Amino acid sequence: MANLKDIKRSITSVKNTQKTTKAMKLVSTAKLKRAEEAAKKSRQYALKLNEMLSEISEKINKFKVGGSTSRFFEENNSPKVVDILFVTADKGLCGGFNIQTIKRVKSIMAEYEGTSTKVRLRAVGRKGVDYFRFQGTELLEKDIGVSSAPTYEKAQEVVKKAVDDFVNGESEKVILVHNGYLNMITQEVKQVGLIPVDTIKIEEKVEAGSMMEIEGEDDEKILDGLVRKYFEHNMYYSLIDSLAAEHSARMQAMDNATNNAKERVDMLTIKYNKARQEAITTELIEIISGMESLK
Repeated sequence: MANLKDIKRSITSVKNTQKTTKAMKLVSTAKLKRAEEAAKKSRQYALKLNEMLSEISEKINKFKVGGSTSRFFEENNSPKVVDILFVTADKGLCGGFNIQTIKRVKSIMAEYEGTSTKVRLRAVGRKGVDYFRFQGTELLEKDIGVSSAPTYEKAQEVVKKAVDDFVNGESEKVILVHNGYLNMITQEVKQVGLIPVDTIKIEEKVEAGSMMEIEGEDDEKILDGLVRKYFEHNMYYSLIDSLAAEHSARMQAMDNATNNAKERVDMLTIKYNKARQEAITTELIEIISGMESLK
């Protein structure tokens, strides 16, 4: 027969866990609204930035033989060094949110396995850092505390290291990976070939419509400054988008945990009632047996 005190203790413990998961769900819901709003504003800025970049790069490609002379636009189908810059959360308890990003990073690494291409990892977020450290994989850069509280300044610092390495010839391609927000219940891993810039994709997404005029001698200078802003904003948007997706995933995970806790409490309550009924029945039988023995 089950011990009534043990069952009651288990019920109390599960109920306390249920209160915690419910509170965490409410916190994530509130944070999600703020992160979602920030992501929307960031997306609008990105559209305008892409529009300008598209128009300038198109102008250069039309009127200059060989197109832009900037390394940021030079295609390289056989890079010797590829940097994967990926974003994970600093905290757990968000379901498979982090592991989805890690799986994509490992998938990209597998594509270059067996080739002469060297892959370097730049990790943003404690969970990604801890995972690859445990696996014994070398990390070129480790940034913790950025994904949980992203700012444009932090994004600048993170992406600047990758851009500087590219400019200095230490890398020939930079891939940006993060788990992004689609809606309240869905996240999607996003992979962007950050450097070099794929002008074809930019021009496909945006139809330039401004009336700006730029002097020929200023084209490359303006383009270089603009493309650096493009890198910075892509990094910032990845952090914001990842944070919104993280809160969304945690909200779902805590909601599932709360529901599971409720089911567990119901099961334990039934078990407790059955054990209590058995205890009462046993006592009654003992009393009746005792009275019968006295006759």
